[in-house]
Amino acid sequence: MSERKTETRQRILEAASGLLVERGPADPAVAEVMAAAGLTVGGFYAHFASKDALMLEAFRQLLARRRDRLAAVDAGLNGVERRALLAAFYLSRKHRDALDERCPVPSSIGEIERLPEGFRQALAEHVQLLAAQMSETPEEADIALADLALMVGGLALARALGPGELSDRLLRSAKSAIK
Repeated sequence: MSERKTETRQRILEAASGLLVERGPADPAVAEVMAAAGLTVGGFYAHFASKDALMLEAFRQLLARRRDRLAAVDAGLNGVERRALLAAFYLSRKHRDALDERCPVPSSIGEIERLPEGFRQALAEHVQLLAAQMSETPEEADIALADLALMVGGLALARALGPGELSDRLLRSAKSAIK
Protein backbone atom coordinates (compact mmCIF):
# COMPACT_ATOMS: atom_id res chain seq x y z
CA MET A 1 0.00 0.00 0.00
CA SER A 2 1.39 3.41 -0.90
CA GLU A 3 2.23 5.89 1.84
CA ARG A 4 -0.51 8.25 0.66
CA LYS A 5 -3.12 5.48 0.66
CA THR A 6 -2.01 4.41 4.14
CA GLU A 7 -2.31 8.00 5.42
CA THR A 8 -5.77 8.38 3.86
CA ARG A 9 -6.91 5.09 5.38
CA GLN A 10 -5.71 6.28 8.79
CA ARG A 11 -7.57 9.60 8.39
CA ILE A 12 -10.75 7.65 7.68
CA LEU A 13 -10.16 5.42 10.72
CA GLU A 14 -9.56 8.43 12.96
CA ALA A 15 -12.76 10.08 11.74
CA ALA A 16 -14.68 6.83 12.28
CA SER A 17 -13.18 6.48 15.76
CA GLY A 18 -14.37 9.93 16.78
CA LEU A 19 -17.90 9.23 15.61
CA LEU A 20 -17.88 5.74 17.14
CA VAL A 21 -17.04 6.93 20.66
CA GLU A 22 -19.66 9.63 20.37
CA ARG A 23 -22.55 7.61 18.92
CA GLY A 24 -21.56 3.95 18.71
CA PRO A 25 -20.57 1.85 15.69
CA ALA A 26 -24.00 1.45 14.05
CA ASP A 27 -25.14 5.06 13.73
CA PRO A 28 -22.57 7.04 11.73
CA ALA A 29 -23.11 6.88 7.97
CA VAL A 30 -20.21 6.44 5.56
CA ALA A 31 -20.88 9.95 4.22
CA GLU A 32 -20.46 11.40 7.74
CA VAL A 33 -17.22 9.53 8.31
CA MET A 34 -15.78 10.60 4.97
CA ALA A 35 -16.86 14.22 5.52
CA ALA A 36 -15.21 14.18 8.95
CA ALA A 37 -12.04 12.88 7.28
CA GLY A 38 -12.26 15.67 4.68
CA LEU A 39 -12.84 13.20 1.86
CA THR A 40 -15.61 12.30 -0.58
CA VAL A 41 -17.68 9.16 -0.32
CA GLY A 42 -16.44 7.99 -3.71
CA GLY A 43 -13.06 6.98 -2.31
CA PHE A 44 -14.40 4.93 0.58
CA TYR A 45 -14.40 1.52 -1.10
CA ALA A 46 -10.77 1.91 -2.15
CA HIS A 47 -9.98 1.53 1.56
CA PHE A 48 -12.72 -0.60 3.14
CA ALA A 49 -15.06 -3.34 1.94
CA SER A 50 -18.01 -2.01 3.97
CA LYS A 51 -19.06 0.35 6.73
CA ASP A 52 -19.03 -2.57 9.18
CA ALA A 53 -15.44 -3.40 8.21
CA LEU A 54 -14.41 0.22 8.83
CA MET A 55 -16.20 0.49 12.15
CA LEU A 56 -14.86 -2.88 13.34
CA GLU A 57 -11.29 -1.84 12.56
CA ALA A 58 -11.83 1.50 14.31
CA PHE A 59 -13.37 -0.31 17.31
CA ARG A 60 -10.41 -2.71 17.53
CA GLN A 61 -7.92 0.18 17.34
CA LEU A 62 -9.72 2.12 20.05
CA LEU A 63 -9.79 -0.91 22.36
CA ALA A 64 -6.10 -1.61 21.73
CA ARG A 65 -5.24 1.99 22.66
CA ARG A 66 -7.12 1.57 25.94
CA ARG A 67 -5.18 -1.61 26.76
CA ASP A 68 -1.89 0.04 25.81
CA ARG A 69 -2.61 2.84 28.27
CA LEU A 70 -3.25 0.36 31.05
CA ALA A 71 -0.10 -1.57 30.15
CA ALA A 72 1.88 1.66 30.57
CA VAL A 73 0.79 1.90 34.22
CA ASP A 74 3.54 1.11 36.70
CA ALA A 75 4.24 -2.61 36.54
CA GLY A 76 5.14 -2.54 40.23
CA LEU A 77 1.50 -2.09 41.21
CA ASN A 78 -0.42 -5.16 42.30
CA GLY A 79 -3.85 -6.01 40.85
CA VAL A 80 -5.82 -4.18 43.55
CA GLU A 81 -3.73 -1.04 43.13
CA ARG A 82 -4.01 -1.25 39.34
CA ARG A 83 -7.81 -1.56 39.45
CA ALA A 84 -8.09 1.33 41.92
CA LEU A 85 -5.92 3.53 39.70
CA LEU A 86 -7.93 2.58 36.61
CA ALA A 87 -11.21 3.25 38.43
CA ALA A 88 -9.95 6.64 39.62
CA PHE A 89 -9.47 7.71 36.01
CA TYR A 90 -12.27 5.78 34.31
CA LEU A 91 -14.94 6.85 36.78
CA SER A 92 -13.94 10.50 36.85
CA ARG A 93 -15.93 13.55 35.77
CA LYS A 94 -13.11 14.38 33.36
CA HIS A 95 -13.50 11.03 31.56
CA ARG A 96 -17.29 11.19 31.68
CA ASP A 97 -17.31 14.63 30.06
CA ALA A 98 -14.41 14.14 27.62
CA LEU A 99 -15.16 14.49 23.94
CA ASP A 100 -11.95 12.82 22.81
CA GLU A 101 -10.04 9.83 24.14
CA ARG A 102 -13.26 8.35 25.46
CA CYS A 103 -13.74 4.67 26.00
CA PRO A 104 -15.85 3.33 23.12
CA VAL A 105 -17.47 0.55 25.14
CA PRO A 106 -20.25 2.54 26.90
CA SER A 107 -21.48 4.03 23.61
CA SER A 108 -21.22 0.67 21.78
CA ILE A 109 -22.39 -1.92 24.27
CA GLY A 110 -26.09 -1.76 23.45
CA GLU A 111 -25.48 -2.22 19.73
CA ILE A 112 -22.94 -5.05 19.75
CA GLU A 113 -25.48 -7.88 19.81
CA ARG A 114 -27.01 -6.56 16.56
CA LEU A 115 -23.69 -6.03 14.74
CA PRO A 116 -21.59 -8.62 12.92
CA GLU A 117 -19.95 -11.23 15.16
CA GLY A 118 -16.54 -9.56 14.86
CA PHE A 119 -17.65 -6.79 17.22
CA ARG A 120 -18.60 -9.29 19.91
CA GLN A 121 -15.32 -11.13 19.42
CA ALA A 122 -13.34 -7.88 19.66
CA LEU A 123 -15.15 -6.94 22.87
CA ALA A 124 -14.65 -10.40 24.39
CA GLU A 125 -10.94 -10.31 23.60
CA HIS A 126 -10.66 -6.81 25.07
CA VAL A 127 -12.46 -7.77 28.29
CA GLN A 128 -10.30 -10.88 28.74
CA LEU A 129 -7.07 -8.99 28.11
CA LEU A 130 -8.09 -6.16 30.44
CA ALA A 131 -9.01 -8.58 33.21
CA ALA A 132 -5.61 -10.23 32.82
CA GLN A 133 -3.87 -6.83 32.97
CA MET A 134 -5.82 -5.93 36.10
CA SER A 135 -5.12 -9.10 38.07
CA GLU A 136 -2.34 -11.39 39.22
CA THR A 137 -4.23 -14.64 39.83
CA PRO A 138 -7.20 -16.46 38.25
CA GLU A 139 -9.30 -15.64 41.32
CA GLU A 140 -8.38 -11.98 41.04
CA ALA A 141 -9.32 -12.09 37.33
CA ASP A 142 -12.93 -12.76 38.34
CA ILE A 143 -12.83 -9.72 40.63
CA ALA A 144 -11.37 -7.72 37.74
CA LEU A 145 -14.27 -8.83 35.51
CA ALA A 146 -16.78 -7.65 38.11
CA ASP A 147 -14.92 -4.35 38.47
CA LEU A 148 -14.91 -3.89 34.68
CA ALA A 149 -18.66 -4.45 34.56
CA LEU A 150 -19.14 -1.92 37.36
CA MET A 151 -16.88 0.64 35.67
CA VAL A 152 -18.48 0.37 32.22
CA GLY A 153 -22.01 0.36 33.62
CA GLY A 154 -21.24 3.22 35.97
CA LEU A 155 -19.69 5.33 33.24
CA ALA A 156 -22.53 4.57 30.81
CA LEU A 157 -25.13 5.65 33.39
CA ALA A 158 -23.14 8.74 34.37
CA ARG A 159 -22.80 9.79 30.71
CA ALA A 160 -26.51 9.19 30.13
CA LEU A 161 -27.34 11.39 33.12
CA GLY A 162 -24.91 14.08 32.01
CA PRO A 163 -23.00 16.40 34.33
CA GLY A 164 -24.78 16.93 37.62
CA GLU A 165 -24.97 15.85 41.23
CA LEU A 166 -26.62 12.46 40.62
CA SER A 167 -24.09 11.60 37.92
CA ASP A 168 -21.23 12.68 40.18
CA ARG A 169 -22.62 10.57 43.06
CA LEU A 170 -22.92 7.58 40.75
CA LEU A 171 -19.26 7.92 39.70
CA ARG A 172 -18.11 8.24 43.33
CA SER A 173 -20.22 5.28 44.44
CA ALA A 174 -19.01 3.03 41.64
CA LYS A 175 -15.40 4.04 42.30
CA SER A 176 -15.71 3.24 45.99
CA ALA A 177 -17.05 -0.25 45.19
CA ILE A 178 -13.98 -1.28 43.16
CA LYS A 179 -12.15 -4.03 45.04
